[in-house]
Amino acid sequence: MGVKLQTIKDIKLYLKEQLSGLYPEAEIIAFANIIKTKLRYTKLQMFAFPESPVSGKQAAEIINICKELKTGKPIQYIIGETSFYNCIIKVNSSTLIPRPETEELVNLIIRENRGFTGSLLDIGTGSGAIAIALAVNMPGSTAKGTDISEPALETARKNATLNNSSVEFIRSDIFDFQTSILPPVDIIVSNPPYVRESEMSLMGKNVIGFEPHPALFVPDSDPLKFYIAILHIASSILALKGKIYFEINEALGKEMFNLVAANGYSEIRVINDINGKQRFVTGIKNG
Repeated sequence: MGVKLQTIKDIKLYLKEQLSGLYPEAEIIAFANIIKTKLRYTKLQMFAFPESPVSGKQAAEIINICKELKTGKPIQYIIGETSFYNCIIKVNSSTLIPRPETEELVNLIIRENRGFTGSLLDIGTGSGAIAIALAVNMPGSTAKGTDISEPALETARKNATLNNSSVEFIRSDIFDFQTSILPPVDIIVSNPPYVRESEMSLMGKNVIGFEPHPALFVPDSDPLKFYIAILHIASSILALKGKIYFEINEALGKEMFNLVAANGYSEIRVINDINGKQRFVTGIKNG
């Protein structure tokens, strides 16, 4: 007969019944918690009052979300938002869903730049998640973000407002960057496209089918093209002794180290993520 959506506790049971075999149980439980939060249930209601009723409208919304989950569509796109470093970030088909690894990048920058009062620039900002999280958590800084996609920038600006952040977002092409539009900056950060096209088969259908490919993939013949362009930009606008931070393809740590070194940086580090994969490169600009 199936689970009827009558109370809060039924949400998890219903999702398990509908999605078992399509997703691991831990992910289904995570879906249930995201949906409960989206429906504005408080943690107190979820845990202390699981018998609280679900309205007919809420039940219909849960059923529709479940139908979309069955197609492989990421729940962040279904819900329209995600949590990123304690910020609420709206996402859509024009923006990537921010990853936990990118939260690690943000955490690294915050940890290494306590009391920072300079300017920072997020190149290829997408939803604005990095720039906004840095601005919120480094309140003495001045943050800007650039992207070629106007729809992405529209989302980023909404996210800045949503998180009471004063980040300025500017449209600019990494490969035709007008450095005159920006004053010198003290930190550049970027999480550009870095997944090689030959690695596409390793990606889940939830990524391949729904996330914007131009923001993900690079040709195997030129996998560092974005980093090369960003380092060229940095040669003009990154201040002396300024810092650069990249998220990178785990298979290209050595190549990235050599590239950053060849562009006149010192104290270069290739840093592993929480899974032990080479995921970040940082360096300091020499004279």
